[in-house]
Amino acid sequence: MPFKEFFMSSILSIHADRHAQHAVVDPAVSALWCSAMRQIASALREHQIHPSHAVVLLPYAQLIGRAEHAWAEVAAEGPGQACFLPRFETTMNWASSASGTLGFFTPAGDDLRMEVAFDTLTAASLLQRAGQSGHQEALAGRLTEAAWSLARVAAAQHPDQRAGWGAGLAAQLLEQLDSPVLALEALVGGIALAWVSNSAFATDRLFSAQPRFFAVIEGFQVEPLSRSLQLNAAVAGLTLPLLQPVDSAAAPPELTLLSQPMLHASRDAEDEAQRAAACIVGHLAAGRQPVALIAQDRLLTRRIGAMLAPLGVRMRDETGWKLSTTRAAADVMSLLRAAAWDASTDTVLDWLKCAPAWSASQVGLAESELRKTGVRSWRALPDFTAAVAANPQALPLSPWQHTPALAASVNAQRRLLSGTRPLSAWLRALRAALVQSAQWAVLAADDAGQQLLDVLRLHEGAETEFDFAPSMALAAFTRWVDQALEGSSYAPAHPADEQVVLLPLAQLLGRAVAAVVFPGCDEVNLPMAPEPSGPWTPGQRALLGLPSRQDLSDANRNAWAYALERPYLEVLWRTSANGEAVMPSALVQTLLLARAIGLAADPRERRTVAVAPTVPPQPVGQRLPYNRLSASAYDDLRRCPYRFFALRQLRLKDADELESTLDKRDFGNWLHSTLSRFHDTLKTMSNPPTGHEHSALVTLLNSASRAATAALGLSDAEFLPFAAAWPQVRDGYLVWLAEHEATGARFTASEISRALPLGKLPSGAGLTLIGHLDRLDQVQASGDSTAQMLVIDYKTEPRTVTIERIKNGSEDIQLAFYAALMTEDTLAAAYVSVGEKEPTKTYAQGDIVALRDALIDGILSDMSRIADGAALPALGEGKVCNYCAARGLCRKDFWTVQ
Repeated sequence: MPFKEFFMSSILSIHADRHAQHAVVDPAVSALWCSAMRQIASALREHQIHPSHAVVLLPYAQLIGRAEHAWAEVAAEGPGQACFLPRFETTMNWASSASGTLGFFTPAGDDLRMEVAFDTLTAASLLQRAGQSGHQEALAGRLTEAAWSLARVAAAQHPDQRAGWGAGLAAQLLEQLDSPVLALEALVGGIALAWVSNSAFATDRLFSAQPRFFAVIEGFQVEPLSRSLQLNAAVAGLTLPLLQPVDSAAAPPELTLLSQPMLHASRDAEDEAQRAAACIVGHLAAGRQPVALIAQDRLLTRRIGAMLAPLGVRMRDETGWKLSTTRAAADVMSLLRAAAWDASTDTVLDWLKCAPAWSASQVGLAESELRKTGVRSWRALPDFTAAVAANPQALPLSPWQHTPALAASVNAQRRLLSGTRPLSAWLRALRAALVQSAQWAVLAADDAGQQLLDVLRLHEGAETEFDFAPSMALAAFTRWVDQALEGSSYAPAHPADEQVVLLPLAQLLGRAVAAVVFPGCDEVNLPMAPEPSGPWTPGQRALLGLPSRQDLSDANRNAWAYALERPYLEVLWRTSANGEAVMPSALVQTLLLARAIGLAADPRERRTVAVAPTVPPQPVGQRLPYNRLSASAYDDLRRCPYRFFALRQLRLKDADELESTLDKRDFGNWLHSTLSRFHDTLKTMSNPPTGHEHSALVTLLNSASRAATAALGLSDAEFLPFAAAWPQVRDGYLVWLAEHEATGARFTASEISRALPLGKLPSGAGLTLIGHLDRLDQVQASGDSTAQMLVIDYKTEPRTVTIERIKNGSEDIQLAFYAALMTEDTLAAAYVSVGEKEPTKTYAQGDIVALRDALIDGILSDMSRIADGAALPALGEGKVCNYCAARGLCRKDFWTVQ
């Protein structure tokens, strides 16, 4: 049943009046803050320093308001100072606010900017200057990662001492990597260290600040910059953790906790998302808000958010997601991929569907033509530019009617994004292309689109920031754009009174939330010890001052222990993923061992649903006249009337794939084209080679195969499977041809389109049979010398299938239908099986005239019944259901078995 219906009744009880919301009172959290504020107030009184002269650094910005509230509660204990606040800041907030007096910080030169768009370019430049031009593409990403992992430690060094700090560590680092095997690792590590030690950071201005009192409130991890600023200030102050840490050598913290979390083991990720959403709705319905949703598994939390959004739940996302996953990024990347010289037709069509400059109907009509002609590579299209420019009135150009005008305008825009040019010039060209395709207005009206324009510096004049970047080709520019979007995060606008807050586990500390829902607690998403960032070994991390794996493990355990102390906690994990069993996190397993806790009941509401059986459909199609009947259409009617109704009368069909892998059908199409060209060529020759002139026939047949390959637009790589089987197929066919012509048979025509009016049905509607015959030969009639026509249909299917066709002549309609397109009273018909592993062989269909007459009677009867309103039921029987395109419409898999 729909997930939304589970909780609609519950969600209606949630109070939506934003003005009636009150701050959540959590005694444990209040106690933490009051304790910290009392210590700070006591230290201020001891040193006789006014609160307005104090700076208190917090672990993250969301705690500033909570700290100010806690100070207001305890500051009244200091007479005359209750109305004054210390300066509660984070390092980045403090540096930003200092811009008003010290000016905005502007990175220069090779400064590390912690922005992918810049740092990947700088990394490539540094590698090139180090003589590693051949490796810069492979190593630029690793170098950027290494430098980013060192950024926090480097920013904590005094700006005047940072270069010396880096130089001192470089020698020791290179000693550990002094091995030819580790040459590249040494190169990357040395350049990364030199890069960060010679960079300026936005927080450098804080080293010149002179507060009279400096306090640092720490979270689960020590912030190197906060400690360095405190030491540099050399004034009164104190350092205190907001929460006492857990000693990794002590007993597991779970043994001493009194709270009882609710544990949920889910089948898979979807089940886990539904349970988590149900837990959130339950807490909100009980009046507990805001609910903290821990974003341990980003994909899972987005799925949960998608379930809650239709219910009107207001969410504040403090983690965001990659900018590259937004619709705005997909639109821009579709343009760049479509501009590539080797872009496929599907790639260009994908972009056109995102570009408002071309109407949906215009693109749809051109797409239909492109799929019918099978042009898979856009560059394989004819150049319509000259024809369209010279005489637009001359269109359509058969078989193109709607494609030429579209292709001419598309190619004009694709040429804007071609060649090699500097990055700043590429950005100007991209801006122009977005404007011409009308995508710019769409991006400008979207929050994610605006951020994309800022990240890529696409606004007028902003591209000059990249004047230092070298020239590059379109492929390199596309990779740069992709990396810049992948490395940027997008967070939607926050509601004023959120009911759910998405946040990382570490940022739950000190937050006043009514309940916590913690999905993703499996062994994959919640390891006991998170993987340290950067390419450093444990010894190198200790040398560079980076947190060790044990430090990260302790911080993780502390955060987990803090979450377990919340009065309402839901812990969820999945037991399987992608068909493989998944264990709960080691932290969850420790909890299960330490306490006798059973699994919680499923939080989703269950309701009784009345049985509504699904029965096979039985539509009628008298209002959808079908006047031109082909062999395949009538075969659909014979196999399953509903298939005929859906695919033929309603004209519902899947779009032809242009990028699909070549299969047996493609081989058959290619072979039909090859044999048709071969026999047409022989027919026009005044002195054609005979069966005894084998080499001449081989030459002609090979020439026909090459022409067919070119006409179908097959590359050498795509033709390779055909090429491997072709010599045996060719030789086997020539042997058959010699034997066939020895009987007096002579080729007449190939690939013939025929239409035969059958007159009017009783309803008054006309009916015409249409078809495409593979080949017609003139042969001697059996028992006399009279010539008659032989209808031939080539087959590349297994021989057993062809034999069954002949055996069940009245059931197989193909040859009989083709015979019905002939007006002759004496006819012969046969399948010619052209095999890859077996010799070519003829399978004649006996008494074809009688089969033809019976078929025509059946066609008239069936089509008359449809016109009279006979039902067209879905049969649901036979092999046809295995590959029927209408299976999803007839709902065969959901029929109720009586």
